[in-house]
Amino acid sequence: MSEEINIELKKPLEKMTIKELRELAIAEIPQITGASGMDKDTLLAAIKEVLGITDDDENKGNPYQGQIARIKKELNELRAKKLTVAGRKEREIIRKKINKLKKYTRRLAHSA
Repeated sequence: MSEEINIELKKPLEKMTIKELRELAIAEIPQITGASGMDKDTLLAAIKEVLGITDDDENKGNPYQGQIARIKKELNELRAKKLTVAGRKEREIIRKKINKLKKYTRRLAHSA
């Protein structure tokens, strides 16, 4: 593997279909043999190995997961408090706070 392969991808490898991965492997990566008989996981691993791409388990998942969990805990506390509050005005304030926090958690989850 002394030669360096520079391939411009239109989309991430994980998002490509098996057909696109096979075409890529056959046309542009001669180091991979038997690409037409490989399944997607095997072919994806072979392409990543040739290109020098590593899978980092720590990068998977949502980086805001801890923050989202903390906000959801706060949401549950606010919901419990809302049931015990007598005044309508206070309930309305708590309700608006709950809605704001729910929107915030959705934005955090979507941004990752």
